Amino acid sequence: QVQLVESGGGLVQAGESLRLSCAASGRTFGVYAMGWFRQAPGKEREFVAVINRSGGTTSYAETVKGRFTISRDNAKNTGYLQMNSLKPEDTAVYYCALSGILTAPWAQRSYAYWGQGTQVTVSS
Repeated sequence: QVQLVESGGGLVQAGESLRLSCAASGRTFGVYAMGWFRQAPGKEREFVAVINRSGGTTSYAETVKGRFTISRDNAKNTGYLQMNSLKPEDTAVYYCALSGILTAPWAQRSYAYWGQGTQVTVSS
């Protein structure tokens, strides 16, 4: 029943930053864990980060740890991904997703709701 819309993607140079947003419809956003995934051309979709329902616990892929920060504002029904020190290899379509059960937060199968994605392109 939840609709998700990502925004904030764009074209930046290596070393710059972007902040992605994930706006959720409905009033049940706070009951779901939220994850970010990305998919580059010719590659499979991969896990980026996840945050639990209250925002107190986060986990990141090793490739983005220390550079990306996931957060959420349940009062605004919105999640975020702050991306710093961007690299060309970060270029991909970024998707937000919601999960009611986090048995494997790095796995796509754990997420029931997905947005349409937002393009992030990092030039060198």
